[in-house]
Amino acid sequence: MADTEPADLSVADLHPALDDPALTSMNFLNEVSERYPAAVSLAAGRPYEEFFDVAAVHRHLETFHRHLTDELGHRPEQARRLLLQYGRTKGIVHHLIARNLAVDEAITVDPESIVVTVGCQEAMFLVLRALRAGPADVLLAVAPTYVGLTGAARLVDLPVWPVAGGPSGVDLADLRAQVRRARAAGLRPRACYLMPDFANPSGVSIDAADRRRLLELAAEEDLLLLEDNPYGLFHLDGGPRPPTLKALDTDRRVVYLGSFAKTVLPGARVGYVVADQRVAGADGRVGPLADQLAMIKSMVTLNTSPIAQAVIGGRLLEHGCSLVPANTRERAAYARNLRHLVAGLARRFPDRPDRPAVVRWTTPAGGFFVVVTVPFVVDDALLDRSARDYGVLWTPMAHFYDDTAPVCALRLSVSAVTTAQIDLGLDRLAALITDELARPAG
Repeated sequence: MADTEPADLSVADLHPALDDPALTSMNFLNEVSERYPAAVSLAAGRPYEEFFDVAAVHRHLETFHRHLTDELGHRPEQARRLLLQYGRTKGIVHHLIARNLAVDEAITVDPESIVVTVGCQEAMFLVLRALRAGPADVLLAVAPTYVGLTGAARLVDLPVWPVAGGPSGVDLADLRAQVRRARAAGLRPRACYLMPDFANPSGVSIDAADRRRLLELAAEEDLLLLEDNPYGLFHLDGGPRPPTLKALDTDRRVVYLGSFAKTVLPGARVGYVVADQRVAGADGRVGPLADQLAMIKSMVTLNTSPIAQAVIGGRLLEHGCSLVPANTRERAAYARNLRHLVAGLARRFPDRPDRPAVVRWTTPAGGFFVVVTVPFVVDDALLDRSARDYGVLWTPMAHFYDDTAPVCALRLSVSAVTTAQIDLGLDRLAALITDELARPAG
């Protein structure tokens, strides 16, 4: 119908971001997947579905309900209202999130500094909307950057300046240079967005020493850091994890973005933001930035579904508010798949002493993603042909850069597949790459 009926509006008359590649990226990738349902998908960063349990959803809800009545002392009508009525804008599981952060991440925060959001995507939007005060404001982001962050910035008219990432996760010298370059141009860099643990899409992590140096730089340059941590629990080995930036933050430099999509249930669409920065109001009162974010949220989604929050809260309560034991199976599955995929790439593209490697890949220490670099341009047209002719889906890395320069790399995800699917997908990907390498130049 959209192709035959006359248009009532033009996209030129709507917000400019609606025609921006950052906003159309996810839709395009979903459309390719829908057009080729038989293709093996090494593209989706969704959690493993075999552990989903509908009965557990009901159990978690009941666990949280008992928490309201037996532990918090709510009368039955109060508990019913809390679960089924419009709810508190900041959320009703903020106290449990604070306990979870203390247990799993050694982060100590006042629950009132937490806003429970509709997924982490809303948390990003609220923070960026609050920080964008005028046309001189810019956001720094480590490149390649999660496209959802770039899209949210577009919607609030906040330009994104890339910062080099590289093998260490963030190039501190480039970050400082970009901050100073922006200020020299009369702009105000408000914050730098990054994923220190197994970043999407690069899979790279920042080591503990660089995390401390990053916080020192942020203090010296008077810069906020937006720390996004959806994958931190999914490390390959069982050793100690490096502390989050927020756990090291003694100067309230870090706004912490969290999500339960990967660790509990994506369908609940529950995330949160920890914003304990002190804000002086026009009336002289001082409160956490979370209060300002809640004001924005009240005009966007009113509140996050109390029932969805209760499901998350029940899962937390059943595991002593720690998601580490709650994700034992998931962590094992992702680690197995990640090792299997990296080993599978090595078998299909072995090192040869007589010539340099033309296909290379990252070897992350955890998370969902591996980046494969090839000697030809990887774009949407190639993805479409890969799905149609070879039966395998992946994500062009070009979607994670905020320019139109050609990119010779693709992202593979291990989170939503079995090892058998990984083998089949890699066989098909190897056939595609082999055929591309055999094409005549030009």
